Amino acid sequence: MMSTWFQVAKSLLAPSASDCLICGKKAQVSSEIPEVCKICQTSIPWIRNPRCSKCGRHVGCPDCSRSGDPGPIVCNRSAVAYTSVMREVLGQYKYRGNERLAPVLGLMLDRAYTVLQAERGQLRGEGSRQIHSKLPAIKGKFKRIGRASLWQADLLVPVPVSDARLAERGFNQAERLADILSRHRRIPQLPLLVRTHHTGKQSFKSRAERLADMKHAFAANPDLAIRAEFVYWLESAGLQTQSQPLQIIIIDDIYTTGSTIRACAETIHELAGSLGCTAEIYSLTWARS
Repeated sequence: MMSTWFQVAKSLLAPSASDCLICGKKAQVSSEIPEVCKICQTSIPWIRNPRCSKCGRHVGCPDCSRSGDPGPIVCNRSAVAYTSVMREVLGQYKYRGNERLAPVLGLMLDRAYTVLQAERGQLRGEGSRQIHSKLPAIKGKFKRIGRASLWQADLLVPVPVSDARLAERGFNQAERLADILSRHRRIPQLPLLVRTHHTGKQSFKSRAERLADMKHAFAANPDLAIRAEFVYWLESAGLQTQSQPLQIIIIDDIYTTGSTIRACAETIHELAGSLGCTAEIYSLTWARS
């Protein structure tokens, strides 16, 4: 009898085991990433120290080194390297509808935000502009909380998908990632962009083909309600008369050549300029290929 009670007590006190969302095996879960086992969590290929300061790549980057064009974004930061294991994880979520992975990918993306936040804080110092503490909420989502010593983005903008892709998958993965980061960091998000035409799968195309595809692929969202929200938000915070730019982060799942991000950033710059303000634009992606 004593041994039976001991076994029961031991089972209650022991860390619970469940099916890992990455490897599928029943194992003790990590305390950092929900529903991911400790073994898989420790093997995640995090990009903690990007070798390329521009695109956030974890290995040598010929694209940025050979280009003298500063481009429309300040920099990109990605959470993980796009290994075969990470490709399978994204495939399970993006193409096979495993929605349990959404919060996992969102928390992983938050690691990239932490890296970006630390870098911008070091560059700007504690005396930098912290307008996020004064910005009104969008749709009443948040009461913004000021953090005097931390850089904070002002707005998240997800990369839009075409109507054909939305019908195929049933959701926009970038918007889902932005929503998770938005709630976790209390940064509002707005779908400021729409995709003007379907560009097909980019994974099978060369760099030159991707760059050509992305020309004029995005436009400002024609939804008057979205534009009105954005304008009201800018006016309420007095950002149209501020000398310092709005801090905007574009959100997507993968950064490959950066053509998608650049095209989105160019459109946002045009939109901000038409409303009498400027923007510093960054991007965060879950993976860097």
